Amino acid sequence: MTLKNLITGHLGFGTAPLGNMFRAIPEPEARATVDAAWQDGIRFFDTAPFYGAGLAEARLGNALAGRDRDSYVLATKVGRLILDEVEDVSARDLGEKGDVFRHGRPNRIVNDYSEAATLRSIEDSLQRLKTDRLDIVWVHDVAQDFYGDEWLGVFETARKGAFKALDRLRDEGVIGAWGLGVNRVEPIELLLDLQGPRPDGFLLAGRYTLLDHARALQRVMPKVAERGLGIVVGGPYSSGALVGGPNFEYAPATPEILERVRAIKAIAHSHGVSMKAAGLQFSLAHPAVAAVIPGASRPERIAEDRAGLQANVPADFWRELRQARLVHPEAPLPQGV
Repeated sequence: MTLKNLITGHLGFGTAPLGNMFRAIPEPEARATVDAAWQDGIRFFDTAPFYGAGLAEARLGNALAGRDRDSYVLATKVGRLILDEVEDVSARDLGEKGDVFRHGRPNRIVNDYSEAATLRSIEDSLQRLKTDRLDIVWVHDVAQDFYGDEWLGVFETARKGAFKALDRLRDEGVIGAWGLGVNRVEPIELLLDLQGPRPDGFLLAGRYTLLDHARALQRVMPKVAERGLGIVVGGPYSSGALVGGPNFEYAPATPEILERVRAIKAIAHSHGVSMKAAGLQFSLAHPAVAAVIPGASRPERIAEDRAGLQANVPADFWRELRQARLVHPEAPLPQGV
């Protein structure tokens, strides 16, 4: 089953903020945010053990408990095991994501892409999510920055372990689909060129946004579209930078990024377009994209995302972005601009 057939609606809910991403979110606020997403009609939820060392999965499981399981699509990830023992959160070596979940649970996080760890991770996730099945399983961060030049070795472990296990589970009907959940294009390119593993699609975070899309557009989107697979775009606001936040890709935005945001915002303002509308509708304009999953930590953010998705954005806005070279000349734009 293709991702576009599996996922209901173009707007999903990314649950990284529920893992106390960047700040400690009170339990009532986290629950209210999931409830707001449900009331809005969102039926695609994406999570991961890594988000707050199991916190996001547990919160999502509690919030969805009692809902009709057949009415929503649930995705989580493998590649990291969450242990019962605790560790010094400040001493974790998580590369660019090192401080992102410092407010999450202190449980020890172990990177492991083997077949045995994949099966254990799925069982652990099912318990935290209080469900009996997973619709999509992504292999998480096989090319994360802290692996350095060793990421190909990590990828090879995943090829022999996680990929093989997920291929089998999908073919047996235990899971609906699988793929990579990454924020780099290289592992997607490599997997698409391999003989053997048959992924159903990919979660690509931060690499097909208004602020950063050239590499994905040229190197992976055509292959994904040709094979009838799908891309879920994570982080469409580039860690918040596009919509006025201080961070781009988990770190303070550079002057170059801030200037790009300023230029886009000026054009958006002149056409009465919100930055959320620009970001969401740009990502969804590519035919390979099945859904976008902005994260939300407050209930009111859900309504803002929906409004952005449904906003009437004039064609002249997209033309002006193109003329200002703020989007790649080959990037598909809404309304066929």
